[in-house]
Amino acid sequence: MNQQDEYKIKIYLASRSPRRVELLKQIGVDCITMPADIDESQHPNEPPITYVLRMARQKAEVCLQQLGNASTPILAADTTVVHHQVLGKPVDNEDARRMLLALSGSTHEVHTAVALAFNGVIEVALSTTRVEMMPLNLAQIEAYVDSGEPFDKAGGYGIQGLAGAWIKHIEGSYTGVMGLPIFETASLLRKHQLFTL
Repeated sequence: MNQQDEYKIKIYLASRSPRRVELLKQIGVDCITMPADIDESQHPNEPPITYVLRMARQKAEVCLQQLGNASTPILAADTTVVHHQVLGKPVDNEDARRMLLALSGSTHEVHTAVALAFNGVIEVALSTTRVEMMPLNLAQIEAYVDSGEPFDKAGGYGIQGLAGAWIKHIEGSYTGVMGLPIFETASLLRKHQLFTL
C-alpha cells in the first residue's frame, strides 16, 4: 500500500457531475455516482441560501433512502448562482443568453451547499463566493452559447471552462464555484473520521 492509499475512502456521490468527481479525486476520495432525481423548484419567496441548503439535504436524503444503509457515507451538493434572483441551468439558447447578459460586467454570488449523510445524521455546510465577470459583447455570448458549455451549469457558465477567461476576480472558493467546495467538503469528512488530511 502506498502513502496515497492510506487516506483513500469511498463514498456515494449524489450527483452526475464529472466536475465533482474530479474534485473529490483531487483529495484522494473515490466515489460511486448515484444521481438524486428530485424536484429542484425553488419555493415561493424562499431565500437562495435556504434553497441551496434544502436541495443538498434532499439529494442526500433521496440517496440514503435508495441505499437503505445509514453507515455508508453519502455526499451531496447543490450550486446556485444569484444575481438579483436565482439563476438555474439554462433551458435553451435564449435562456443562456439572458443569464449571460445579466451577469456581464457585474458581480454575482455563487452558493454551494454540501451535505454528508453518515451514521444516521445529515450535516450541511455552505460556501459562498462573490464572482466578478467582465463586460461581454454579443459576439462573445453567442460563441459561448454555441459551444454548448452553458447547459448543465447554474448561471449558464462554468468557471473551469471557456468562461474562466471572463472572470476578473473572485472572493471565496474557486472549487465552490465549480460545484464542490473542497475545504467545506474535507471538513465534513474529517469531522466524521472519513478523511485524515
